[in-house]
Amino acid sequence: MATIAPTSIAPGFPRVVTETTMTASDTLTYLPKTGQILILRNATAGALTVTLTGSASVSASFPGVPFVNTSGGFSTGSIAAGTVRAIPLDTIGEYLQGTVTLTGGLNMVASLLNPL
Repeated sequence: MATIAPTSIAPGFPRVVTETTMTASDTLTYLPKTGQILILRNATAGALTVTLTGSASVSASFPGVPFVNTSGGFSTGSIAAGTVRAIPLDTIGEYLQGTVTLTGGLNMVASLLNPL
C-alpha cells in the first residue's frame, strides 16, 4: 500500500511533481474545499478503472437527487492505456470522507496536486 504524496502548486516557481506508482490499494489525504486535483496516468498496456472510497462516506443528498449512497466509492470509469485523467477532488468530496483508499489502479501513476 502506497500513500500518494501531494505536490504543492501554490503560486511561485515551477515545481517537480511527485508521482506515485500505484499498488493494489493506495491512500491519499483529501483536504476539502482546497481545490486538490488527482492526476491518474495509465502507464499500463490495458484499461484500468480506479475506485476512490472514503471510510466514513455513507450517503448524501443533492439538489434534484434526494439520496445518493456514497459508501461504495467513486469510480473513474475505464481509463484507457496511455491516457491521463484529472479529477478535481472537491467535485466528489462526499465520496472522500475519512481515510481515502484507491483500488483498481495497479501500476497506474498518480499525482496529487495541492494548490496550497
